[in-house]
Amino acid sequence: MSTLKGTGPQTADAPTPEDAFHEAAALEDRDSGPRHGGAADGPVLAADGSPLKKSLNRSLRMQKMRALMLIAPLLLFVLVTFIAPIADMLFRSVENQIVADTLPRTTAVLQDWDADTGELPDDPVWEAAYNDIFIAAERKLHTRLGTRLNYELTGVSSLFRKSGRGLDDIGEVYQDQFEDLTKDWDEARPWAELMGDPDWIAAQEAWSEEDGPMPEFQLRAGIAEVLPVTAASYQTFARFMQTEEGDSPLEEEPWTQVHWALYTDLAANDLSGYDGPRADMLKAADALVDDPEFETIRVRDAFVDFDEDWGNIEVWRTIQIYSPNYTAGYFLNAIDMQKTPDGPALRDEDERIYGLLFQRTMFMSMVITFSCILLGYPIAYLLSNLPMRTANLLMILVLLPFWTSLLVRTSAWKVMLQQQGVINDVLVWLGLVADANRLEIINNQIGTIVAMTHILLPFMILPMYSVMSTIPPSYVRASKSLGATNWTTFWRVYFPQSVPGIGAGAILVFILSIGYYITPEIVGGRTGTFISNRIAFHISSSLNWGLAAALGAILLAVVLILYWAYDRIVGIDNVKLGG
Repeated sequence: MSTLKGTGPQTADAPTPEDAFHEAAALEDRDSGPRHGGAADGPVLAADGSPLKKSLNRSLRMQKMRALMLIAPLLLFVLVTFIAPIADMLFRSVENQIVADTLPRTTAVLQDWDADTGELPDDPVWEAAYNDIFIAAERKLHTRLGTRLNYELTGVSSLFRKSGRGLDDIGEVYQDQFEDLTKDWDEARPWAELMGDPDWIAAQEAWSEEDGPMPEFQLRAGIAEVLPVTAASYQTFARFMQTEEGDSPLEEEPWTQVHWALYTDLAANDLSGYDGPRADMLKAADALVDDPEFETIRVRDAFVDFDEDWGNIEVWRTIQIYSPNYTAGYFLNAIDMQKTPDGPALRDEDERIYGLLFQRTMFMSMVITFSCILLGYPIAYLLSNLPMRTANLLMILVLLPFWTSLLVRTSAWKVMLQQQGVINDVLVWLGLVADANRLEIINNQIGTIVAMTHILLPFMILPMYSVMSTIPPSYVRASKSLGATNWTTFWRVYFPQSVPGIGAGAILVFILSIGYYITPEIVGGRTGTFISNRIAFHISSSLNWGLAAALGAILLAVVLILYWAYDRIVGIDNVKLGG
């Protein structure tokens, strides 16, 4: 059933499933009451005996499900190729778990340290750092941590790399003395019997490669209460050997760090009453530690001996500031600020580069956009007013750059714009420029603007031509027949109708230009590069993906803000690519 609407010429709207649903609901409501003679009939039924309203509702759901299935591949494609990368970029811009994951003990203890006192952290912090960095070095993670912290404080990367190579020296001081006491401390089996559960030892001895993964190491009952630090260190060592090295703890001597942990426990506890496995060996070691001539080393002094930068309070301040799992540090760096104990603060003036790059990117992108409008409008106007055969022939010249490599076109401009290039040679030959005063139009902003205007010009011409070709010529003829001049006809009749094409081309060119990095990299030099060049540098060279993601997120936000402003001022509905 169709309904006639409107007060002018009436048009019939085609019936839809929703119309049928509403009509059935109204009919069901009408028929739900008593009818002639007081008899009450039930709701209107479908052919299968179910209520019509329920049947239509089910039909509508099925139609919506079929429609959803049709667009599901496109939604999945957009999700995987567009939404997921943006979400990953936003996550990387705040993610900072590597510090807490690599230095879990250090970051926990360091929270209570007050950097404003000007004093270095106490011994527990140094000992926690020794444990964390030693384990990270065994897992080859300390260099990654150093690289991350080096983004915030120059020199930390080499500091962690050097310390990872020298931490064995601390434990060797105790390992050598324990081994001089008895060779059992130099063997894997006595350690395993001292620390390991007997059932685990039996299972490990019976294990073979055909059985699959090794039985997971289990501490002996009660040993964690007797030797808490040693038990934790040995368990880390044993499971590391099993899972990452594929070796049996029954055959591998513990790390030197485990010997340091043993000294720590023996110095803190009296084990004279211990009567468990390897009691004689452990009691002898306990007596050795109590000997005044037993050689010890302070972890703090050892760290400073590795590298005096460990005595720099800024190193510990940086670790403390960037210990949370999530940080705003990348975004602060992207706007020339930094995290401090007192909150965000501007960097020194000679370190502020990203604000300048963002300003340059916006300015040059707008210049390129306006240059494309000025050059592209007359070409689009000419093409739209020529006979179709001639316009199609000339359109080939507009599309010709698309058939040439971007790198080739950019390199060609580098040859043409250099001081000994074609353009300067022509100007000198014409006498417009002296040979000694050749123009510097390469490796600067001028070179970038010229090259990118040439590259992006087709993206401006095509939308404008598409819109202009739909403007009826009769409008222009009617204007002139009413006495308007050529200029008035163009400005008041033709130009307003071409504005949607200008808007579409401007948006396209502007968004493309702010993301370009190949052309500015080749012809821009030091003053003609964009923020996108810095993003590419951090992704491919410095590997600071967090900062690159923060810069990309800010660039995305700027584009969205400009898009919103354009919509408020011009109206996005006025942008179109054709009739």
